Amino acid sequence: MRVAVTGATGTIGGALVRELVGRGDEVTALSRDADRASSRLGVAAVTWADPQREPVPAEALRGRDAVVHLLGEPLAQRWSDDVKREISDSRVLSTRNLVHGLAEVPEAERPRVLVSQSGSGWYGARRDERLDESASPGDDFVARMAADWEAEARRGEELGIRVAITRTGVVVAPEGGALERMLPFFKLGLGGPVAGGRQYLPWVHLDDVTGAMAFCLDTDAARGPLNVSAPEPVTNKQFAAALGRVLRRPAFAPAPALALRLLYGEMATIVITGQRAVPARLIELGYRFRRPDLEDALRDATSRR
Repeated sequence: MRVAVTGATGTIGGALVRELVGRGDEVTALSRDADRASSRLGVAAVTWADPQREPVPAEALRGRDAVVHLLGEPLAQRWSDDVKREISDSRVLSTRNLVHGLAEVPEAERPRVLVSQSGSGWYGARRDERLDESASPGDDFVARMAADWEAEARRGEELGIRVAITRTGVVVAPEGGALERMLPFFKLGLGGPVAGGRQYLPWVHLDDVTGAMAFCLDTDAARGPLNVSAPEPVTNKQFAAALGRVLRRPAFAPAPALALRLLYGEMATIVITGQRAVPARLIELGYRFRRPDLEDALRDATSRR
């Protein structure tokens, strides 16, 4: 398969490129710096200098079978009005310009599949409600942004493209991801549950993020939203306890919600609330999770660091 990947130099993008190349696919990376991306990833690359303001170059899409779209400014930073605008525009406008670019490609040469990333934040803060893909959307900043993001991607369906939306949970990865911020505290024995720890955390190992995306590329029935999270979400308290066991460190130090709000401002909302998202569609379609057990996933990710 010939696949174009945006956001290819990020944590998920780099892992996905390795996954696709490893199975024999021909990958083209779209990047603001094509030379850097090509050198880093070992694949062909095309410059997309300003994804928020210009359509994707047609030569990056023409003759490809599929596109995986992973662009987005990190959520994990202190939010201001300007930062929130950048978080939203980096997703919504880049997706709009990607679909505009796809429309410019002659139909016979146009990719037939678009896998576009979203997030479990689409559901908003839902306490312990079990959320499959039929659940209603939330109404906070992240949920509204994710709804706009997904709507832009699904415009690709008007072009006859199969669109799969991967609502990714909290990624457990050897590099980057949620562990990057957690590990220093846990290694010092200062880790523990956040804001009481009762909120659910829809975790997923990076191997299953890339595995699920490859599965969506290959599976004709994979369309619309698909939750990309482990079969069994856990509470924040359970996650902290499992990480403590893996690291052989105590994991009892609580992080109060007030302290997090003082430290991170509005962004703390995504840490002190959560979603009990479950991958109903992936399981229904036959995807087999590579790392469905939390301790195994944490052990792999920490050992590979």
